Parts: sequence; C-alpha cells; structure tokens
Amino acid sequence: MKLPEQTAKPIAKGTLPLSQKEVEEFARDVPLWTPGTGAIEREFHFRDFREAMAFVNEVAELANEQDHHPDIYISYNNVRLTLSTHKINGLSLNDFIVAAKIDRVADQRRNGKAA
Repeated sequence: MKLPEQTAKPIAKGTLPLSQKEVEEFARDVPLWTPGTGAIEREFHFRDFREAMAFVNEVAELANEQDHHPDIYISYNNVRLTLSTHKINGLSLNDFIVAAKIDRVADQRRNGKAA
C-alpha cells in the first residue's frame, strides 16, 4: 500500500528509529522532503500569509486525524514543516506517511482543489 493510503499507528515503547537504509527507501516516496538527523523537512511557499495559514490549518487537521504532528514554522508566506517521532528520538514510518499525506494536500491546493 502506498504511503498516503496508510494510517499512522501508535509507536510502541521500545521501538527503534528507522535505519539509514529504511530512511533512504521511504525518502524515495517523498522526494521533496529533505532527510536530516532524525527528521525530515520540507518548505512550502505561498502567495501570501492568508494562503500559508489556510495550508497550515489543513495540515493541522490532517495531523490531528493521524495523531502525528509536525513542527510548523511560519514566516509570512513561507511554511517549513519538520517531521520526526519524538517518542523514539528519530524517524518512524509515521513520519513518511504524514509527509506523503501533506504532499497530497499541497498538490490539491496547487491544483485548485483545496478542502
């Protein structure tokens, strides 16, 4: 099943972060996200603050549905999202699932199909 079709699952105590190899494999499915140390990150640019905030609100709704929340940084018409699984101090499958779902939201907004 493709990442955007999956649902983030609770992380069990003692779960290890993804290996570097696993991160590289999942990163292929979200190529606009940049892997870093224990996180993935993507920047989004909008026409104005209102459009940026509308996107952030959609991301917030999605994050609540998935119970997996990105760190959100807003600077007028720029939004930077960082995903990591704080509970395991690294990346989990949930980060890539939510990233793929966020990409879908961004694509829908770009194509004039905002929710």
